[in-house]
Amino acid sequence: MKGSKAKAHPGPSTREKVYLTYPTHLLTEPLIYWVGHKFKVITSIRGASISNDIGLVAVELEGSRGEIDRAIAWLREQGVQVEPIEKNIIE
Repeated sequence: MKGSKAKAHPGPSTREKVYLTYPTHLLTEPLIYWVGHKFKVITSIRGASISNDIGLVAVELEGSRGEIDRAIAWLREQGVQVEPIEKNIIE
């Protein structure tokens, strides 16, 4: 169709909010940038707290379930701790 764009990710789109905890040696690495380029996901930073010793970033990932899972697995392989945000809410 004229003027239409292809979807950024195949399959049904989903969103997942996660906390990324960076160890000291990864604080200067552009890992969120790489996630958006290596995988068919859209990244949206929702909050961050960075010190000289640790980094905590709240990020929302949007894409197919498979691409989100692959992106999370890759982050863990790099040494980032990944936790769902919903788990940390006290009801």
